[in-house]
Amino acid sequence: MSHVHIIGGGLSGLSAAVELAAQAQVTIYEAGPACGGRARSFHDRTLDTLIDNGNHLLLSANGLTFRYLDILGARHTLAGPSIPIFPYYDLAEDLAWTLRLSKGKVPFWALPGGRRVPGMKLSELASLGRFLKADDTTVVEECLKPGQLSRRLLEPFAISVLNTDLHTGSALLLGNVIRKSLAQGGMACCPWFPKIGLSETLVDPAISYLNRYHATVRTGVRVSTIIRENGRATAIETTEGRIELGPEDHVIVATPAPVTLNLLPELVVPDAFESIANAHFKLAAPVEARGVVAQAGFVGLVGGISEWIFLKGDVLSVTVSAANRYADRDSNEMLATIWSEIRRALDPILPQPLPVAMPPARLLREKRATFAATPEQNRRRPKAKTDTVNMALAGDWTDTGLPSTIEGAIQSGLAAVSALGFRSAVKNTET
Repeated sequence: MSHVHIIGGGLSGLSAAVELAAQAQVTIYEAGPACGGRARSFHDRTLDTLIDNGNHLLLSANGLTFRYLDILGARHTLAGPSIPIFPYYDLAEDLAWTLRLSKGKVPFWALPGGRRVPGMKLSELASLGRFLKADDTTVVEECLKPGQLSRRLLEPFAISVLNTDLHTGSALLLGNVIRKSLAQGGMACCPWFPKIGLSETLVDPAISYLNRYHATVRTGVRVSTIIRENGRATAIETTEGRIELGPEDHVIVATPAPVTLNLLPELVVPDAFESIANAHFKLAAPVEARGVVAQAGFVGLVGGISEWIFLKGDVLSVTVSAANRYADRDSNEMLATIWSEIRRALDPILPQPLPVAMPPARLLREKRATFAATPEQNRRRPKAKTDTVNMALAGDWTDTGLPSTIEGAIQSGLAAVSALGFRSAVKNTET
């Protein structure tokens, strides 16, 4: 039976392992103390509660992610409204509104009648067509038509999806996301997020699944070298010693781009990165929102630092994308600003207003959260298939056609499996 050695226990490595579990012997080598990479939860001692290292909103269009969850029997660990609704609050104009997308492909939501972006004009929908036609040199701002649709929806959507600013972000990558989601109609855009935490939804069920197939997950084990001879990987050096590879053995390198470059210095990989900041506030009691925010479980913000507020019982979690622009700002000052924005957005829909004084809080900065999703960096993304016959690459930074997203990470793991000749939901189309 083939033995596949997977270097890296993030989502791309777990995706590959889950796909391979019934086809081969699998071993994962994860340098950290736990799997999950940049999509995991942990108990924070400062707040004495469980938090995610980053907030993620999944759309129903993420077919490979939902397939992964279904294999694991973990779809029930998600929360969401089950319909395509997105509550927003415009901080610049103190305006609350809700985008209610049409279920089908025809954008009836854009017609007058209270379901669309306030102040938008039908002519602004031309921006969506521009994204669908964008080439690999076009940046986001070139596709945006001035108006409220751009300011209140497309601009924040672009920044959250690409984690890159409008002036340099790839319109092609954003267009690929729009093609899979908004262009397919509202039912492809139903929002979901983990009820408890990222690990409880994406990681722990995968480890349990792999255990049932007697796969081996070795945490705290770093791979330092991949020995290659005559076009094949023949051994790997780890912190626990050298592991010889047999003639039927394979390797999937599912580490972040900089780590992969250390292992495989001949590769061209993305070398510019963007950060994400996530703020978590521990309240004295659970939040009980009303109306559409209670139904959705989150609210999007426009016109401030904060982008998404997730209501998770007695914890309020806020996402700040493309956070390189805030790298020099003091963390306490950022937390105070975010808390002020939360209060402005939530107080009108809460039975009791939030306290003026900021509760215990934690700001996490993931400095290399994603590759910078620019046209230049997109062209540096390698394919899953390599010149080493028994080795493939995985990672949301590989050439998935998507930005750095959970869906892209899951897809990359499947592409690596296919590149090695195993069965996969993603077929290898490379020549």
